[in-house]
Amino acid sequence: MGFGVDEGTATGLPPARRLNGGGTPWRERLFQLALWASLAVGVVFLASLLLYVVVKAWSRLDPRIWTNFPDIIDPSNAGAQSAIMGTIWVIGFTALYCLPTGIFTAIYLEEYADPKRWWNRVIEINIQNLAAVPSIVYGILGLGIIARGLGFGQTVLTASLTLSLLVLPTVIIAAREAIRAVPQSIREASLALGATRWQTVWHQILPAAVPGIATGSILALSRAIGEAAPLLLLGGLAFITFNPSSLNSPYTTLPIQIFNWISQSRAEFTALASAAIVVLLVILLAMNSLAIWLRNHYSRRW
Repeated sequence: MGFGVDEGTATGLPPARRLNGGGTPWRERLFQLALWASLAVGVVFLASLLLYVVVKAWSRLDPRIWTNFPDIIDPSNAGAQSAIMGTIWVIGFTALYCLPTGIFTAIYLEEYADPKRWWNRVIEINIQNLAAVPSIVYGILGLGIIARGLGFGQTVLTASLTLSLLVLPTVIIAAREAIRAVPQSIREASLALGATRWQTVWHQILPAAVPGIATGSILALSRAIGEAAPLLLLGGLAFITFNPSSLNSPYTTLPIQIFNWISQSRAEFTALASAAIVVLLVILLAMNSLAIWLRNHYSRRW
């Protein structure tokens, strides 16, 4: 007595491939073609935009852009030194405020918080919701509470605290994902050897989570460095001919300076704005390159 065996089943091919003679189904090829077309559209538009900006900025891509201060009267000698230094000041203190807070919050939620407690669930829901809030809302919050309520005014401190609130949910979410990716066996082995929970976190979990935490943190700061709307609402000045010297100093940043120059009617300011965009892109690429290096240098295979 014999049993009938389908030839396609014996070869181990799925039904769609058996019907197509073992080749790739036309639907799969069509889907791959759509994916490649979508990727090509994005790359072409990005390359076109970068090429346009570089061509516009070519006449002003020289040391004047980072050595000279803004000049409304003579744009040929104008630069963006105050905006570059203001950006460094604001982003530096943003990182100082939000990174420790975000990382320690992630440690608490992942390693110490009881998910069954209602207040921990409320915290998690609020963090996820705050990550999707538009940046202009944080600008209103910073203006009403930090600038006016606390009396900090239109200073570097106000801008840094506002941008810290803006990117804090992103830092927390990225740090939580990195901590969650550490195998549970690492925790169990450390605790079994007599280490306390804090020793386990500090010596085992955090070093293993450094690549993910660093990558997420730098990408969050990359978002903050390009924000203009909340800083304009906070009263960031568009024309400053000096560098910040303290947290209480007035400030301007590259996005604000670009917005100011692009609003001018003379063609020279268009070239200046394009050159400032190139400088901002260089800073962003440097930060992203640092994130990639940290991820590759500290990554571990489990």
